[in-house]
Amino acid sequence: MAKDRGVNMPTAQGSKGAGRTIVPAKPSAMAAAAPVAPKRRTSPAQFVKEVRAEVRKIHWTSWKETWITSVMVFIMVVMTALFLRVVDIVLGFGIQQLLKLAS
Repeated sequence: MAKDRGVNMPTAQGSKGAGRTIVPAKPSAMAAAAPVAPKRRTSPAQFVKEVRAEVRKIHWTSWKETWITSVMVFIMVVMTALFLRVVDIVLGFGIQQLLKLAS
């Protein structure tokens, strides 16, 4: 196609973008990447050592933080449920009124 070659495409008089050049898409990063060397295999002992080192870096939350977060989630769920219930009642009432008008 002409647009793939960066050619000016004819456009209608007075249309937006008249005379603009369409630029072809850049090649993907995968096509331009150099060949990757094969990965080195890791022994099971080295894997376990690395996993233990990563686990030590984790910040574990306290029971107090977990409890407060759980309570906040519960409160937000209840508030969302109440909001959706009110919206449902309002929309149901509105639809009933429209159906009464139609009959």
